[in-house]
Amino acid sequence: MAEHRESIRSPFLTNISLRPERASPHDHPFTIPAFQNLAIDLVSPVTFLVGENGSGKSTLLEGLAQAIGFGAYGGSRDHAVEVSSGEKGLGKALKLGWRHKVAEGFFFRSETFFSFANRLELAGSDFGSYGGRSLLEQSHGEAFLALFQHRFKRGLYLLDEPEAALSPQRQLAFLRVLHSLAVSGVAQLVVATHSPILLSYPGASIISLDGGVRTVAYEDTAQYRITRDFLNAPGRFYQHLFHDMDNE
Repeated sequence: MAEHRESIRSPFLTNISLRPERASPHDHPFTIPAFQNLAIDLVSPVTFLVGENGSGKSTLLEGLAQAIGFGAYGGSRDHAVEVSSGEKGLGKALKLGWRHKVAEGFFFRSETFFSFANRLELAGSDFGSYGGRSLLEQSHGEAFLALFQHRFKRGLYLLDEPEAALSPQRQLAFLRVLHSLAVSGVAQLVVATHSPILLSYPGASIISLDGGVRTVAYEDTAQYRITRDFLNAPGRFYQHLFHDMDNE
């Protein structure tokens, strides 16, 4: 594991905080605990965001995408899924610190990925940067991997639940792509995920947004602990989960 850590380079984006004058404490998303006194230091080219649904992972990535100039619903500076002007509040309130500012990159949002793919299709793209085959002619998992393997090269990449359509085997394939980017010295990734497979990547920083912002070890994440405990004793979980139903 030490070898992996030594080979990973410094990130481009180094910290994320809020401009207090642009963050209303009474309006969404600033009422989410993670956005109160938000301060995140990015110390690795690979940073994972974890937390329960509603903790602010996707919201933070959307705000980052807005602040950097990507589409808030997915895409790059050149091809983006449009967002209404009324949904840009967080992007304007974020304060970003850079070691070296980059404009290249991509915001991958699993929920709106095929809206992005459809825009490429309507624009008559030859899909040369995506493996040479229409993303709409592939399964979700195939299209996701085609994007990761062929489109991601240099810049800042924001990924919201990239595992959504990936089988466990293809999550391992994605880890290979992630590692190739991480050690290249020309790419940085910030990834929101629920996957214990992805979170296992050596040398990555893991930041929990549950109830605030804190750095956690892989073995301390709920994703790891619940998966481990379930696989070790699924019957114990069933007994608890189904107890009330069996007694009806």
